[in-house]
Amino acid sequence: MKKFLDEFKEFALKGNVMDMAIGVIIGAAFGNIITALTENVINPLIGCIGNPEVTGFVIPLIKGQEINLGALITAIINFLLMALVLFMVIKAMNKAMSIGKKKEEEAAPTTKKCPYCQSEIDIKATKCPHCTSEV
Repeated sequence: MKKFLDEFKEFALKGNVMDMAIGVIIGAAFGNIITALTENVINPLIGCIGNPEVTGFVIPLIKGQEINLGALITAIINFLLMALVLFMVIKAMNKAMSIGKKKEEEAAPTTKKCPYCQSEIDIKATKCPHCTSEV
């Protein structure tokens, strides 16, 4: 049983699992922000065009049933806003991650070309090993 608990502890405390858990919590909180933005800002703006309350936009059916198109519109707006913001955040993170990689890739060259025979030689060489020219 102790071995099982140790393995579970190692799994649960790995960086990827903790990062994922934090991401889910932040994503849920961010989802609430997007929902509030949609319901309190965007829906009233849409309401200025036509129906004053988007969430109240329903199509009545028989026997008291109704199709709530307002809720569907709100959910679509929430999804589009969330996807747009996540796209921008991930794009910014990728750009930030690539900045450090470019510096590593642009390391000092270790070879140069001989001006006479155009062969690759060591950067510290003073004579070309192929044509014996002074470089």
